[in-house]
Amino acid sequence: MLNLDTFKTFSRAVALSAVAVSAIAFAGPAKAAPVQIFPFFQPLPPMAAPQPFQPYQPYQAPTYQTEPSEDQDAVEMPARFRRQTVAYATREAPGTIIIDTPNTYLYYVLGNGQALRYGIGVGRDGFTWSGVQSVTRKAEWPAWTPPPEMIARQPYLPRHMAGGPGNPLGARAMYLGGTIYRIHGTNAPDTIGKRVSSGCIRLTNDDVTDLYSRVNVGTKVVVLPMTERRAELGTATR
Repeated sequence: MLNLDTFKTFSRAVALSAVAVSAIAFAGPAKAAPVQIFPFFQPLPPMAAPQPFQPYQPYQAPTYQTEPSEDQDAVEMPARFRRQTVAYATREAPGTIIIDTPNTYLYYVLGNGQALRYGIGVGRDGFTWSGVQSVTRKAEWPAWTPPPEMIARQPYLPRHMAGGPGNPLGARAMYLGGTIYRIHGTNAPDTIGKRVSSGCIRLTNDDVTDLYSRVNVGTKVVVLPMTERRAELGTATR
């Protein structure tokens, strides 16, 4: 029969063994990776190094070119439509513009029997006109607002188009009196020498820029009728 002293000795041995086992159990994980108590919380990524301060740069809006594009007037022009000084007899004063509608020329009178001649495009059949007007306004890279009568004929036209290289009025425009007509540039230089417009007079962008630099508001413009077709009026001098 187990006496009381033997039982107490046995109990102490069991307790010491349990303490030893617990110490070993807790000591082992200390050398392994730590246990994540809340695995759904991920550690934050390391913070990037601060970047040097960059001063504010204001937005630069795109701008249109201020001079005609060389590509636009790259079409090979017949010699007779190239800008040139010619002999030209007229009673009009120097500085006058004469539109020779039937021969598709524009003359800028220089005086002393000479004029600067440009090739032009004019109105198609039924859209030519004649008379005397004056330049009432000048514009660089003009916007285009087709008049109501043009929209009535061509309803697909835009109601307004901002100025720029793609605008049909081209690089420059000179407005004639209170009419809907203009002397202007074109982004279709192959139409020079042809009758394709609705009455406006068109030049290449290079030529209209040259003419624009010579013309002032108030310049007299004489438009000859289509019926007065004459042979070459000007003979080149250079």
